[in-house]
Amino acid sequence: MRTPIDLRSLHAFVTVARESNVSRAAEALHLTQPAISLQLKRLATETGLTLFHRTSKGVELTRDGAALLVKAEQVLAALEDFRQTAHRMTGTVRGALRVGTVIDPDFIRLGQFLSAMAQAAPELRTQLAHGMSGDVPVRLARGEIDLGYFLGDLDEETAAPGAAPQFHHRALTRFRYRVIAPAGWEQRTAGRDWKALAELPWIGTPPASVHHRLLNRLFSGLGVTQNQVAVVDQEPSMLAMVRSGGGLSLCRESVALNEKQIHGLVVVEDAALEVTLGLVTLASRKGEPAIELGFDVIRKIWNLGA
Repeated sequence: MRTPIDLRSLHAFVTVARESNVSRAAEALHLTQPAISLQLKRLATETGLTLFHRTSKGVELTRDGAALLVKAEQVLAALEDFRQTAHRMTGTVRGALRVGTVIDPDFIRLGQFLSAMAQAAPELRTQLAHGMSGDVPVRLARGEIDLGYFLGDLDEETAAPGAAPQFHHRALTRFRYRVIAPAGWEQRTAGRDWKALAELPWIGTPPASVHHRLLNRLFSGLGVTQNQVAVVDQEPSMLAMVRSGGGLSLCRESVALNEKQIHGLVVVEDAALEVTLGLVTLASRKGEPAIELGFDVIRKIWNLGA
């Protein structure tokens, strides 16, 4: 019977492959370089393969090593999944998980999340609270929700120097917002930069809206003021006002292109802003079973790394 491959050797192999350097891998694993080298030698002996070539800067994978790396990562991911499942099984997750949601359910894969949560913890009741993402950190701090989706980058510059982060944030994806204008506004918007666009009529949004936060930061940095002619707090209302000729607005790129095709709205060229969609909770609560489960489910739905 062949001796099972040592999991420590797999960890060493994967870490060295990621770092392309034995010294950095040793630091990451809190081991000595000789210990890492011994584990790599053991794995090479057990597999009968040459896994790395030495280079002037460190090491690089051989073709066999690159092929084996994929399998090694799958093994370690499966073990992590096993560990988390076993951890949750030590006590059934019960009670309620209050989740702050934003924009439309399909975009944030909310249905998949709810289905996976129900399957993983049948006795856990998930409660949804829809709103604007800027309110999510506030509601977390007040204890009104347990975790929530957030659009943008969490800004903790106001925290005391040296203080631990207040929030635990997991980025899910990045996407673009585009500027849309009423049908027939091609000439009014053509060739305008952001400063010139600020002078045109805009459909504004409340301060907690990601639209407001993105544009306020942009226009403040340029030293100009956005010409808001109305303020709305719902995306359907915003789109309706743009369609009726009220002014410009930000819109997710996929929605903007659909509006252009269906309603003839103008998607302004060279006017786009990137934003991150993430999941956030209080850093002090991220280890709670229901919240930990929520982040684990999100990781799998969005195909994120461990």
